[in-house]
Amino acid sequence: MKTITQIIWLLALIMIGCTKTGMRELKQQFPKSVTIHIKSENPLALADAPVTLSIAKIKQQAPTFNPDAYVVIANGQEIASQVFDKNRDGIADEICCVVNIPANQTIALTVRYAESGKQPRTYKKRTQAELSHKVGGKFVDRKYIGGEFQNVDVLHVPPEHTDHSFDIRYEGPGWESDKVGYRFYLDWRNAIDIFGKKTTDMVLQNVGLDGFDSYHEMSDWGADVFKVGDTFGIGTFGIWYQDRGNRVTKTDSITCMIVANGPVYSQIHTIYYGWQAGTNKVDLTADLSIWAGSRLTHCVLSTNGAMDNFCTGLAKAEHTEFFKLLPEHPDEWGYVALWGKQSLASDDDLLGIAVLFQGKQLQELTEDQLNQIVVLKADDDKADYYFLAAWGQEPGGIQTQDAFHEYLKQTVIGLNHPIKIIM
Repeated sequence: MKTITQIIWLLALIMIGCTKTGMRELKQQFPKSVTIHIKSENPLALADAPVTLSIAKIKQQAPTFNPDAYVVIANGQEIASQVFDKNRDGIADEICCVVNIPANQTIALTVRYAESGKQPRTYKKRTQAELSHKVGGKFVDRKYIGGEFQNVDVLHVPPEHTDHSFDIRYEGPGWESDKVGYRFYLDWRNAIDIFGKKTTDMVLQNVGLDGFDSYHEMSDWGADVFKVGDTFGIGTFGIWYQDRGNRVTKTDSITCMIVANGPVYSQIHTIYYGWQAGTNKVDLTADLSIWAGSRLTHCVLSTNGAMDNFCTGLAKAEHTEFFKLLPEHPDEWGYVALWGKQSLASDDDLLGIAVLFQGKQLQELTEDQLNQIVVLKADDDKADYYFLAAWGQEPGGIQTQDAFHEYLKQTVIGLNHPIKIIM
């Protein structure tokens, strides 16, 4: 009878053999290669660190690189990746992947490819972005009657659409990682809400199909766990004007696009034409994105006119503790956060929310009657920030305020020490 040690060694040898066989097959299928080094100066080990590789720079080293037939190898294993058309011109610009990297270390990624043809790879989805509206029915008094939901990549929001028109599933686009989900209302409210998830699986494709607002009731996957109302919800964008936060309420028209919906990265691109922003009227573009393994949503805002009073914020709630971290240097990150019993799931349910901002864009921290507010200075008519939600009932969820503090501390360290790509 074999000992436990012998069995473990045998299984290890089998795995090594399978890995070698798999690598031989990948080398045959993708015979060309280029090596890229990924450097972390983070004092903490990183899991699922986001990595973006420029295809243009890859082609400087490997002119025959083919983004339609490639794989990314890390530590002798194929890892999930996707191409991304950043400027939406129909040509892939970047490769997105996530890597595990020890503290203060440099690792090598090998990009293998075939010079011609298409060889798509399929990976488990760890992010998702979707937008679903009804077709086949009609509006009656701004309510959509009949029809069926259909997922689309682009939606020019109908002028008849308003809150509770029943034509857009869960009232706007949604995006999620294996940690958390979010949505925003694609109407005059334009506020961001939270889907707490009890699973790492993708769930949005099923939300709101068994009743328009059924997601307010707890289910096996989770629920809408946040009350937005007239507030900024979590990370909603707008302007600081007349001593209060003003959401993007009045526009001429809105177009929303799903520009990435991949296994490791997803992004929503929205254009608000003719936004009445205080005394100015501008076109606003908002990009919201999420990576696998992360609770963070990155929000990038830009306008076609000067804007020095962008703002975002967090909805105030009873039974919560407010805390903040101010950046010490312009290029460093800080945050405002709320922790406590602010979840709709139950009276004792715990939820942490935060907005993270860079020192050079911070104009002031303030508040109005409903919100904790972060006012941002735009750089070249652009502003960006992150927001996140950590729900106690998510798998491995954060359970204490001290643990939430530590999570935010580690998140800021990560933003202050971004991954460096060495090619």
